[in-house]
Parts: sequence; structure tokens; C-alpha cells
Amino acid sequence: MGTEKKVGIIGGGISGLLACKYVLEKGFRPVVFEAQSGVGGVWTKTLATTKLQTPKAFYQFSDFDWPSSVTQDFPDHHQVSDYITSYAHHFDLLRHIKFNTKVEQIHYEGSSEEEMRAWHLWNATGEPFGSKGKWKLSLRDTLNPELTQEYTVDFLILCIGRFSDVPNIPEFGPKKGPEVFRGKVIHSMDYASMDYETAIDFLKGKQVTVIGTQKSGLDIAMECSAVNGLEHPCTVLYRTEHWNFPDYLPWGIPLTYLYLNRFSELMLHKPGQGLLLTLLATILSPLRWAFSKFVESYIKWKLGLAKFGMVPKHSFLQDFSSCLLAIVPEKFYDKVQEGRIVLKKAPSFCFTQEGILVDGEAAPLKTDIVILATGFKGDEKLRNMFASPTFRDLILGSPNETLPLYRQCIHTEIPQMAVIGFSESLSNLYTSEMICRWVAELLDGKFKLPSIEEMKKDVRGWDEYMKRYSGEYYRRSSIAALHIWYNDLLCKDMGMNPHRKKGLLAELFDPYGPMDYLTTSCST
Repeated sequence: MGTEKKVGIIGGGISGLLACKYVLEKGFRPVVFEAQSGVGGVWTKTLATTKLQTPKAFYQFSDFDWPSSVTQDFPDHHQVSDYITSYAHHFDLLRHIKFNTKVEQIHYEGSSEEEMRAWHLWNATGEPFGSKGKWKLSLRDTLNPELTQEYTVDFLILCIGRFSDVPNIPEFGPKKGPEVFRGKVIHSMDYASMDYETAIDFLKGKQVTVIGTQKSGLDIAMECSAVNGLEHPCTVLYRTEHWNFPDYLPWGIPLTYLYLNRFSELMLHKPGQGLLLTLLATILSPLRWAFSKFVESYIKWKLGLAKFGMVPKHSFLQDFSSCLLAIVPEKFYDKVQEGRIVLKKAPSFCFTQEGILVDGEAAPLKTDIVILATGFKGDEKLRNMFASPTFRDLILGSPNETLPLYRQCIHTEIPQMAVIGFSESLSNLYTSEMICRWVAELLDGKFKLPSIEEMKKDVRGWDEYMKRYSGEYYRRSSIAALHIWYNDLLCKDMGMNPHRKKGLLAELFDPYGPMDYLTTSCST
């Protein structure tokens, strides 16, 4: 392909850097637009105590090792940020990045909506580049907001992620929201943007209530308990118990041997599988149940969940399939036992002048500060990128289905564009690298996409899978439990051998990780 083709990449996080690197290798002209002054995405603004949730062996670039100085399995956020920055320097990616440049909206210029509705193949021809289609980007300088400009690219890759920028704020009835509260209400995003000293001063001597028990909520509660101790216990409100786990070694067996190898995936009903695999998944369903119970028994024992009323009603597999797992900070439940952290179930609540009123209780929970560790609205962030109302509706699809993305990145009805980093897995770096390689090969003409109808059929298959195993959390589009199956599809598209191990036993039972895909051919 000619170097005259410009590929726009929105976002300088992990996905954006990987997209830039692989597109550059194919001879294109990538331009990365990053609103912040440095690379790293969500890792540029994290809590002081944040550590990597995934063992570093599964969270690494396939062609760039962690430095030998990082010896722990779960590096802290400074080490992760330095690792990502080193990757960008190593592959000379910084010169392709426009920092402090926010893409406010994107506009497609090309075929009319009527013409596009008649297409049988994506982008009319099935090719990634159109003869007349372009994407026009409206840009704003984040250091000088009055400075704006437009930039046109031949292909666009959205690497905006789903865990930043647009906070998920719970909705409340009239006069029941934060506006009636006399104290302060912030989102975990705002707390994470504080430096350590500012955060300590903010919490010190205050009665703090944290909403949510995912990773940021647990970390904030721990920081609060360290600052205020027993004098001002931190209250954590939660709606649903989840299988947050203490470590990756249930009863001494690495979790990767239970859920990150081919054998574990044989127990699941996979999208697009044949009759034999369907029968095998059905036959192995008791073993699937046993694996889940095995891990659950360890978590309950190790953390003493029953004592604290924190035993989930759903299976570990559902949380794993939904990417709703978090490692519990060390000694978290010790702090609960001591009374420094108070766990309180609150399926619904509202604000009062003095604090929070949990549904069904008479007296409000008095508090000075409420920190909403309630996640982000990734869907809304993605939708708002588009100037076209039609594309805004298309990108999200039906609210009762997963995002309609073929191979988790190509929208069948939006041409010359890919979305990377929106589907979740146990290691988003690992997932993003495979998708970026796939998109680069697509741009390079190494394979073609099937018809629009075939792609929609594939999307429906993944929708059924995610609803089956993720339950109400299917919109998270998690591929965690079928990571190898998903990578197999990408490998086959790219002409790579999907079987990466030496020998049948290793192929079935050895965990798969980023290094298995370092080369384009099988290691055997």
C-alpha cells in the first residue's frame, strides 16, 4: 500500500500506541491525536496506590519485555506508565503524536446515507479505503481552547477507551440528588486526578462514603482508612456482591490453568462453533460448574466473605466472563474487621442534606464526602464522537444488544473506521495488540471482510454468547473467557496458524499469553 494514505488514530493510550506502531510498519502515515500531554491513557491519572490487576506476564507487549528492574508480578502505576512510555520511545512513536489535541467530533465525507444503505459489502467494495470517502476531524488545542483546526484522514481508528472522561453518575429523582447535599460529591475520576498530598488533605478528618466495590472503590476505601483510621471509618456502599479475589492462586493452582487455556474454553458454548464443539461444551458443563465452585470456595475461605455478608449470588464464571473481577487490596478485610472500613449494601439510595439515605432505612447515613466509584459511560463517549445523528445511533446499536462490532472493532455500516479497546478482557493490552495487528493487515490488503450480512450474523452470535455467560453485564462486550477462540479468528483472517504451542498437551492445557503471538507462524 502507498505511504500517501493517512490513518488517523484518536487516543494515545495503549491501543493508540499499538495501532500507530503496526500501521506504521505497513507503510502508512499514522497521526495520533492525544488530548493530554503524554502517552498512557488511563495510566496517566490513577490513584497513588493503584497496581496492575493482571500478572505482568499477561500484560506486556509481545515484542517489548518489561525491564529487569520490575521484579514484582503486579507493578505499581508508575512502573506501568514508565513501561508504556518506554515502548513509545523504543519504536519512535512520539513523533507521530499530536499532544494536547482534543478531537471534538468526527464527520464522514463520502457516499450519502442512502447509498450506504444499499451496500452489500462494507465500504461498498469491502476495501478499507474508499475512492472518495474521507474522515474530517474537528480539533481543539487543550492548552489554548480558542485554537481550532480541521484534519482529514483516509481511515480512522478510535482508541478512546471506555474508562475515562465521561463519568457514570447515578440518576436521582427531583431533590434527591447531590444538589441537596451540604457536603462534597466527586467522581473517582476527580479523586484520581489529585496528587497524593492533595488527596490526603481532602480526606483527612472527614467522614467519607465510597459508592462501589470495583477496583477504584476498594483502593479509595483503603487510602481513606489509612488516613482516618477508626476515628472516621470509611463507609463503602455497594449494590451487588462480586467475586473480587485475593490472588491468582486458588488452592495453590494458578487461575490461568483454569481459565486461560484451550481446555477451559472447550467447556463454553462459543459463537460460530460446530456441532461437535457444541456437544462437547454441553458434556463438559458439570466440569465448568466445578471449576467455578472450586475458585469460589477459595475466595470465600481466604477472605471470609460469609462473615461480612459478601458472598455473591451468581457464579465466579459470570464475573470472569463479564470482566467484573478485581484483586482485593492486601488486608482490606482486616480493615473491615477492625472497623476502619464499613461495608453496607444499598441497592438504591438518595441524597439528603446530611448525607445518604439508603432505601428502606429511616435515618440518613451522615457523611462529609461522597466519592462515586461508579465507572464511566463509555457508550456515551463513543457516541458523542460522531457529528452525524445516523452514525451516533448506528455505533451503539440496540440498547438490548452488545455493540454491533465485527471482530469487536469494525462496524458493518460505518465505513473506513475501526474501534479498538472497547471490548474487555483480563488483559486489555494483550487484546488490543492482536486487534491492532488485525486492522493493520486489513489496511494492507492481506484479507478482505465478508459481506455485511455475514458480519452481522457473526455479531449476533457474539451477542448471544455474551448474554449467556455475562448475564446483565453483556454490554461490557467482554471476551475474557473466550480469549483464545477470539484470537484464533483473528489469526485465521491474517493467515496465521492459530495453534501456537508445541504438542497437543501444551496446546490444550498451557495458558495462552502475549508471547505466544510474537511470530506470525506457529512455533512448532
